[in-house]
Amino acid sequence: MTGHIRKVGLTIAVALTGFAVSPALADSGGVSFWLPGIFGSLAAVPAAPGWAYSTIYIHLNDKAGGGQNFVTSGGIPGSVTAGLNAHADVLVQGITYTSPMPVLGGQAAFTLLTAPGNIGVGIDATLTGPRGNTISGGASDNRTTLTDVFYQGTLKWNQGVHNELVYLTGNIPSGTYDSSRLANLSFGFPAIDAGAGYTYLDPKSGHEFSIVGGLTYNFTNSALRYQNGIDFHLDWAASQFVSKTVHVGIAGYYFQQITDDSGPGARLGGFRGMSVGIGPQIGFMIPMSEGYQGYLNIRGYKDLEVENRPSSWSTWVTFSLSQAASPPAATKPIVRKY
Repeated sequence: MTGHIRKVGLTIAVALTGFAVSPALADSGGVSFWLPGIFGSLAAVPAAPGWAYSTIYIHLNDKAGGGQNFVTSGGIPGSVTAGLNAHADVLVQGITYTSPMPVLGGQAAFTLLTAPGNIGVGIDATLTGPRGNTISGGASDNRTTLTDVFYQGTLKWNQGVHNELVYLTGNIPSGTYDSSRLANLSFGFPAIDAGAGYTYLDPKSGHEFSIVGGLTYNFTNSALRYQNGIDFHLDWAASQFVSKTVHVGIAGYYFQQITDDSGPGARLGGFRGMSVGIGPQIGFMIPMSEGYQGYLNIRGYKDLEVENRPSSWSTWVTFSLSQAASPPAATKPIVRKY
């Protein structure tokens, strides 16, 4: 079960001395539809058919600070330095149906989810003009709101220790986006993401490795007249089962914007974002009564390197409840008659 919660929604324009400047952040305000780290361990492993419920608590903390040069209408250079601090706490609620009927030889599932949450944003900006004069200002916003509604369809295949996955996901704008606010958990535009993945899982040795990659196409935010470029993302995780119900390991991600931002609102050009992150994880299989099983996963990420994006760290706590896999059918002993 995966969830798609947009990173802290930050679109900043500081109008000073008759012209507008903004931080050099790729994508609309340095954020993207895809939240790196969404896929983790066991990503491509088929699940038991039937209904499943998941809840994911995500805490995000973003910081950004940097310089951006600009040229005034008279051709005289200046510069702006902006500092940004933001946090978000969201509680994803999702439901998944896994079909018992094979589709293209694999297992099909469909997920719907959304999340309430709180987001806070603080900005400090200092503008240095062509004569060395400086003007400083700041702004902040805090809001409890709702994300978009997200959907995801998956197909999974299993051949022993090898598991494969293809997926298609996107969002349905919830209407809570407000272009006049600094703090948004929704996008203000639809997006579509598709990709594929693989999980190696050997029950005998307890070794597990998962990797999922995909591409995101973003439609135009009409309020900002801004269209994010196409993004490539790669999530991975490796773990070792130390018992039948507990596994520990690490997880990470690589995110790279591969085409330029565009539209009249993209005043700083086609800045392309990049981030690389890694962190620890632990997972617990929880036997439940009446044919159900639970799964708890706790993991965290810290950006090791970023370009044109806020530097972030995040904590994820996922709990899912699903029907337990049916035990193998008992075989009747063969009775020979002589």
